[in-house]
Amino acid sequence: MNEATAALASSIGARVRQEREARRWTLDQLAAAAGVSRRMLITVEHGAANPSVGTLLRISDALGVGLPALVQPESKAVKVTRAGDGAVLWTGDFGGQGTLVAGTEPPDVVELWDWTLASGDEHVSETHAVGTRELLHVHAGTVMLTIESETVTLRAGDAISFCGDVPHAYANPGKSRARFSLAVYEPGVGPTARPSS
Repeated sequence: MNEATAALASSIGARVRQEREARRWTLDQLAAAAGVSRRMLITVEHGAANPSVGTLLRISDALGVGLPALVQPESKAVKVTRAGDGAVLWTGDFGGQGTLVAGTEPPDVVELWDWTLASGDEHVSETHAVGTRELLHVHAGTVMLTIESETVTLRAGDAISFCGDVPHAYANPGKSRARFSLAVYEPGVGPTARPSS
């Protein structure tokens, strides 16, 4: 992990531990609620891991705080994220990045992402909570989006909306870097907002 990634992992770990302890949950209780292993939670809380976006989503949903709260813990009416200060939560094999740049608080969480995909990069997203919607706008390059069994190719200027509660993936089949904005709307985050299953 580089210095920025290590600092982010440490901050996320402290926030997860704080939220877990505020609920008086054991590691085992949070692990069961989130569907992740106890070992993974220990690693996350100690800031020793760079967990996947899917793992962070499962933990934040189990805690009822939403993903933005794990990476932007301040609760202010106005939150500014300066250029280069977003939370890089995904790094591709060829140099792409998924950066969470802004988000809202529960119960209806909206996340705003800045994505780059280098040529050959692919991000397979885990299925989000029921009712999740995504909006994607391509700024440069080509993005191939697969939603369940349907594949759509988008170029600079193209946009799409789709259900995020089904399997989906983003890939760059082109030779140049692709860049896009992604908004994710996840309704009813938290134990009081959504009945547990």
